[in-house]
Amino acid sequence: MSTTEAVAAAMPGVVELTRRLIRYDTTNPPGDEAACVRYVAELLAAAGVETRLLGREPNRPNLVARVPGRGEAPPLLLHAHVDVVPTEGQPWTRDPFAGELVDGEVWGRGAVDMKGQLAMMLDALLTLRAGGRAPAGDVLLAVVCDEEAGSAAGAKFLVNEHPGLFDGVRYAIGEDGGATLSLGGQTRFHPVVVAEKRACWVRAVLHGTAGHASRVTDHTGAAYKLTRLLDAIADGGLDVLLTPAVELMLKELEKTLPAVEAARVAAFRADPSDASRLAGFDDRDIRYLRSVVRHTVNATVIHGGTKTNVLPSEISVELDGRLLPGPFDTPGFLAELRARAGVEMDLEVLVEGEQMPQPRLGGFYHRLTEVLRQHDPDGVPVPMVTTASTDARLFPRLGIETYGWLPLRHRSGTSYRDMLHVADERIAVDALEFGARCYHDLLLGYE
Repeated sequence: MSTTEAVAAAMPGVVELTRRLIRYDTTNPPGDEAACVRYVAELLAAAGVETRLLGREPNRPNLVARVPGRGEAPPLLLHAHVDVVPTEGQPWTRDPFAGELVDGEVWGRGAVDMKGQLAMMLDALLTLRAGGRAPAGDVLLAVVCDEEAGSAAGAKFLVNEHPGLFDGVRYAIGEDGGATLSLGGQTRFHPVVVAEKRACWVRAVLHGTAGHASRVTDHTGAAYKLTRLLDAIADGGLDVLLTPAVELMLKELEKTLPAVEAARVAAFRADPSDASRLAGFDDRDIRYLRSVVRHTVNATVIHGGTKTNVLPSEISVELDGRLLPGPFDTPGFLAELRARAGVEMDLEVLVEGEQMPQPRLGGFYHRLTEVLRQHDPDGVPVPMVTTASTDARLFPRLGIETYGWLPLRHRSGTSYRDMLHVADERIAVDALEFGARCYHDLLLGYE
């Protein structure tokens, strides 16, 4: 049997690959991803692909492999994490790590986030190897740990400690994207993530005059200041700001939506401070659109007080801030937050995500949309800014354009985003096969 025939015979296929990956319990924390990463290494080794395992801890390795291309395109990075969020306390109806196939769907933690997508990438690469075909350019595959807990042991470790591995890489594809928008009802959108908001988690400490709680208080009380702060961010964040990436997304939606829905989007683009212009859309889509036209701020953890009849001298509140991509720095965000609240407070930055540049929607982006159109002529690719952050925030530091590209063709009435981090996470077989075909064709031809 030739090497090519051996590779083809050993290929499990994208559905079976997803099931096998799910069966490795890579819950983070604690984050023991070693067995899963080594399984991927064995698959690649059987296909004649050299791999390296790099990491700070033996039980948390990262895999880096390079598949030689035809030299017709620059190197392309495919990156995927194998750690998953905990299932504890969630009402699963099936074993979250069994990888069961039920009624045309693969069930289990990581089916969508993001072992299913890793299976698509692997299936495309292994199919090319089995067919004796090379991708347009070298493909660098990074299978990492720790994305769900900050990436310190995963992508951040690789970027900081081994940047030379990514020399020459111009583009990167990772998680997110997928069919997540329901605007217009019958229109099937394929969002391509071109930028992410970044985290800026802050602890605000509000000081006040302590005393007996039986008397009327004045504006020096810590509880009063807390009320002012919470009122200031009650609508979800700071002032409205329409960035170029979001404006482009809205324009693309206007072009493709039916007349009534297109008019709503156009009205919102003209005045994004007026969310009533979106009335008629699904609440989930309205929340998303409102979230990408401002730096969002949400109070999540509050501490303060010792006794019901004692006015606290100090109250702290932790705030989840998410900054829009572009030239927005943390000092400016904090200054705007202070001005909006209008009260004295100490602000401590707890987590500061990497700053994302404004996207460049050039030839590679258009190739991503072209592949989607070829495989789903009725679908509509659109650029998307996501409200959360992924490992994609790290690679631009190396001069790499990053995109979130999860090619999915979900069944009617299902949503990729509804499956993230919830009980009974699952993905349709035809969605997995659709994504694998898209990856295969992308790797064969891009510039």
